[in-house]
Amino acid sequence: MVRLESVGLRYGGPGGAEVLHDLNFAMAEGGFRWLLGPSGAGKTSLLRLLTLAVRPTSGRLQLLGAAVERASRAELPLLRRRIGMVFQDFRLLPHLSAFDNVALPLRLAGRPEGQVRADVAEMLRWVTLTRRAEALPAELSGGEQQRVAIARAVIGRPALLLADEPTGNLDDTQAERLMQLLRELNRLGTSVVVATHSTALVARYPGRALVLAEGRLVHDGASDDVPRAEEAT
Repeated sequence: MVRLESVGLRYGGPGGAEVLHDLNFAMAEGGFRWLLGPSGAGKTSLLRLLTLAVRPTSGRLQLLGAAVERASRAELPLLRRRIGMVFQDFRLLPHLSAFDNVALPLRLAGRPEGQVRADVAEMLRWVTLTRRAEALPAELSGGEQQRVAIARAVIGRPALLLADEPTGNLDDTQAERLMQLLRELNRLGTSVVVATHSTALVARYPGRALVLAEGRLVHDGASDDVPRAEEAT
């Protein structure tokens, strides 16, 4: 599913700052990973690599069966359609209803409208937002907006789902509900990577953790064996 071999990332050309250094790890299909580390550790840069927003400047990245560093420009959009991304700030379109925000990826992919409406209705039922389908983002609570963002990210049945601080704007009850949704997706076969600062969340849902510090991978193991902050820097 995901394999990094000596991957580095440098912004700004050959003379630019290297933000990721010699990353090596693999995640099998259907895997789950926490992505941990202090601010500036490189979590966002790694997520950008995994969403194909950038390509590695060194090393090899295999994603969904493709060698990213050798993929053509025409191949990248096809790969991106198999990846879902949940952003911390939701990034919902304010002029579209919850229903139409979730429907957007299917409509952009040219799916028949009858199929779109059936799939979106089922997805909103799954995230318990059927009664809020016509509400605009501004009319939704933070937890409801996050669930719309998740529904939009997974409506295309992605093979890989990435979430960047998905509980950062949620209270404990909403965060618990969100993690149940992500775990259910993972149980159904979607590979999931969740970036978070919440040690309480990680403790409540133990799993394998990738820990970054200063752009380097310092831990790839069980989350209950994550090194303390001073050990990871």
